[in-house]
Amino acid sequence: MTDWTTLRYAVVDVEGNGQQPPDLVELAVVPIIDGEIQAPTSWLVKPAHPITYFASRIHGITAQDVADMPAFEVIAEEVRASLAVPALIAHNAHVDVGVLKRHLLTWDVPEVFDTLKLAKRLLPNQPGYKLGMLVRALKLDDGLPDDLTPHRATYDALVTARLFVHLVSMAENAPLSLEQLRGNTPNRDGHEPSSLF
Repeated sequence: MTDWTTLRYAVVDVEGNGQQPPDLVELAVVPIIDGEIQAPTSWLVKPAHPITYFASRIHGITAQDVADMPAFEVIAEEVRASLAVPALIAHNAHVDVGVLKRHLLTWDVPEVFDTLKLAKRLLPNQPGYKLGMLVRALKLDDGLPDDLTPHRATYDALVTARLFVHLVSMAENAPLSLEQLRGNTPNRDGHEPSSLF
């Protein structure tokens, strides 16, 4: 069995402008190196199309907040470098990966671990699996700075990182192996896991 900490991970969260398909307005990346959550990096981005009222109500980012921010093309290589890892982590990952793929056209997507699907597999009795519900149930925001708020990219990426570490470390005897995370071996209860993708 391979220790999960042998991989280097990037936990990612994106916030969009509410358009379809969404443009990025904020992006955060939280590295996990040697099993330890590292300091986040975040970017505000001026989207090509306006931020909708509905999107602003969710994440609180307005057109004024991003008026002087760079377009994504200006920070693209910096973002690409932060995502140059063997594994990516996100909650409801297809959304974040989809947005990033549209913005990083030649991006080679690494292995993806979805904490939504992991939580459903490893915490089967939760009343819900939205990130906010899991944060409250598991107290994943304890000790975070007061200026970090839900639905902002840095907050969501940090609590997702904490959720991932909680999920892989909650075994009674030992953390999950990389093979168990990937669904290549039975769960602790002996049942075959569902796919993470």
